Amino acid sequence: MAAPSRCSAVLFRTVLRFWRLGQDAGRERVALRPLLLGSQWRCLSCVVGTALSGPRLAPASRRYGQGSALDRFLGLSRPDSSLPSRVPAVPLNRDDQDLLLVHSPDMPENPRVLRVVLLGAPNAGKSTLSNQLLGRKVFPVSKKVHTTRCQALGVFTENEAQVILLDTPGLISPTKQKRHHLESSLLEDPWKSMESADLVVVLVDVSDKWTRNQLSPQLLQCLTKFSQVPSILVMNKVDCLKQKSVLLDLSVVLTEGIVNGKKFEMGQALRSYQDTYYLSRVSKSPDPESVGKPQRTGWPHFQEIFMLSSLSQEDVHILKQYLLSKAQPGPWEFHSEVLTSQMPEEICANIIREKLLEHLPQEVPYSVQQQTVVWEKGPSGELLILQKLLVSKESHMKLLIGLKGHMIAQIAEEVGRDLMNIFLCDVQLRLSVKLLK
Repeated sequence: MAAPSRCSAVLFRTVLRFWRLGQDAGRERVALRPLLLGSQWRCLSCVVGTALSGPRLAPASRRYGQGSALDRFLGLSRPDSSLPSRVPAVPLNRDDQDLLLVHSPDMPENPRVLRVVLLGAPNAGKSTLSNQLLGRKVFPVSKKVHTTRCQALGVFTENEAQVILLDTPGLISPTKQKRHHLESSLLEDPWKSMESADLVVVLVDVSDKWTRNQLSPQLLQCLTKFSQVPSILVMNKVDCLKQKSVLLDLSVVLTEGIVNGKKFEMGQALRSYQDTYYLSRVSKSPDPESVGKPQRTGWPHFQEIFMLSSLSQEDVHILKQYLLSKAQPGPWEFHSEVLTSQMPEEICANIIREKLLEHLPQEVPYSVQQQTVVWEKGPSGELLILQKLLVSKESHMKLLIGLKGHMIAQIAEEVGRDLMNIFLCDVQLRLSVKLLK
């Protein structure tokens, strides 16, 4: 990281007067490197990544090692790294996954469990963070909104603790759901997840200057209804900010200046920022759904604040260790080999849909229908998949196939790489495009 400005360093040191800043231990990341041999993706070797670490405004983090992101910001040393725990693969077929999901948990003598719900606006990075916490990509990720269409479940288990992640669709208003003809699950699933939650992780994309200054009315309404459930604030995509001092300002705005029951002040500079933000808010047209209701910007009942970049894995390890430490005594819900409750075909369809969202124009991917024709194990143990992509317009068909078949080939290639990492085997994927009549 580049050397910080003098005023930024002073600002960070000021925060230390009011917070006991945690430290974390870096972790090395193991990733699979694929090589294209003919039409197959073969796993050749494992590549060890770099050490990762970062800040968390929370006193409990002192337990988890040394070398916070604040240390790096001020030019201090970084910690040593260690190898991550083993991450299970997803079974290749539905029957094996079904058996694993109903298999008796292989619990230790003193098991602990925690059910975590991830809440946030659409495209805040919930699925990306879930994948990083799990250690394997099982949830689709896209820059376009509403990539996650319904509740998905992920599990990671370490020693005696098991954490169950409920990755929910981004919170939206009923008005938006009706206007864009979105599935009812986008509106209902986040609320249903809260009924069984032990902890709520509220994710805010701090790189989005249009939404980062306040929690949405739908999110605040959800937190208020389930106020008995402990919650933490995760400020995501901090690596996208040029001025890190903005993080401190947002911390006060999004928490209303209270964290874990304690109030903190940030000085005149922040009050000036809040005045400017207030003026910009009142100048806008009021939200029809919030007329007559008290205007709030944040939630004063967060127990902790985390700042991280889930995309580059910064600070994900310290968040993961925090979640494991919060697990309460109780029986596990799943066997330690369970990574997700999704079926293999469902994962494949979601990953294909992710690539469609990534590569095709705005309106096209949402209208593509998917149909799995072949899903079987080949003679050498490879996974053979054939999926049809059904489109209603010839223009969409041409876009999907691309010039000389380049687009559909690129999508198949990228999906194959992701599936190989999920199932840990060779994958031969064929995609065909058909025009609906």
